[in-house]
Amino acid sequence: MSTAANVQAPLAQHHAALSMLASALSFSLMGVCVKQLGGHIPVGEVVFARAIVSVTLSWWLLRRAGVEPWGQRRGLLILRGAIGTLALFAVYGALMALPLAAATVLQYLYPTFTALLAWLLLAEPIGRRVGIAVALGWAGVVLVAQPAILWSAANPLPILPVLIGIAGALCTALAYVSVRSLGNSEHPLVIIFYFPLVALPLSLPALLLQPVMPSARELLWLLGVGVFTQLGQLGLTRALTALPAAQATAISYVQVLLAGLWGWLFFGESSDASTIAGGLLVLAATLISLSRPAQPRRGSG
Repeated sequence: MSTAANVQAPLAQHHAALSMLASALSFSLMGVCVKQLGGHIPVGEVVFARAIVSVTLSWWLLRRAGVEPWGQRRGLLILRGAIGTLALFAVYGALMALPLAAATVLQYLYPTFTALLAWLLLAEPIGRRVGIAVALGWAGVVLVAQPAILWSAANPLPILPVLIGIAGALCTALAYVSVRSLGNSEHPLVIIFYFPLVALPLSLPALLLQPVMPSARELLWLLGVGVFTQLGQLGLTRALTALPAAQATAISYVQVLLAGLWGWLFFGESSDASTIAGGLLVLAATLISLSRPAQPRRGSG
C-alpha cells in the first residue's frame, strides 16, 4: 500500500466520524422540533411534511451532483425506505409522548437489536458478550420507564409510548443494517433519496385520515423537522458507508447527551436518578455489544 493510501484511509475515517457527530447533532435538533409541535400535529402529518422537505432537498442534491437517482438494488432501496418510514412513525410518536431524554434512551436500544438481528438473519453467534449487553439494555429500559406493575413510581412513563419507542429502535436497527448493505453498491445520495420517496405514499393515508392545518409557527417547526432529519440522514449515510457500523453507532451515542441537554434547556425536563441509571445501562449495553471480542493469541510455534 502506498504512503498516500496510508494517509488517506485514516483521513477518510476521521471525516466519517465527524459526519456521524454532525448527524447526532442534527437528529437531536430534529427531536427538539418534534417536541415543539406539542402533539398538536398528528404523527402522520409530521412524517409527510418531513418527506416533502427531504425528497425536495434530495432531488436537488442528486441533480447538483449529477447522480442517477434510481440506483441499482431498487428492491432493497424501497424496503429500506419502508422500514425507515415505520421507524419515523414510532420515533416521532415516542418523542411527542415522552421526555426527550427518555425517548432518546429507548431509541438507543437499536445496537442490541442489531446484534440480535445478526444472530437471527446472518447466523452470527450471539455469545456471552451480546447476551450480557441485551440484558443490560433491557434493564436500562425498565429503569427509564419505571412501569407501575413493577414498583410504585411517582411519575411512571406511559407503557404504550414506551413500547412505540422500542419498536422504533427495532426498525432503526433493520434500517441501519440495510444501509450498510446498500453502501456497497449505491451512492449515499440515492439511499437518502429513497427514504422520503417511499415515506410520501406510506404517510399519505395517515395524513388524509387526520389532517390538521398548522399555524405559521408550526410550519417552521415542521420545516425544521425536515431539514434537520435530512442533514442527519446525510451525515449518517456517509458515515455508515465509510466506517464499520459498530464504530459509527458508538459515535452516535452523543445524541443521548444532547437530548438531555436540549430537554433541560428548552422544555424544563429534569432527569431523575432512575432515568440517569437507565441511560448508563443502555450506554453500557451499547458499548459491550459494539466491542470486538478478544482474539486468541497465535502460538509461536
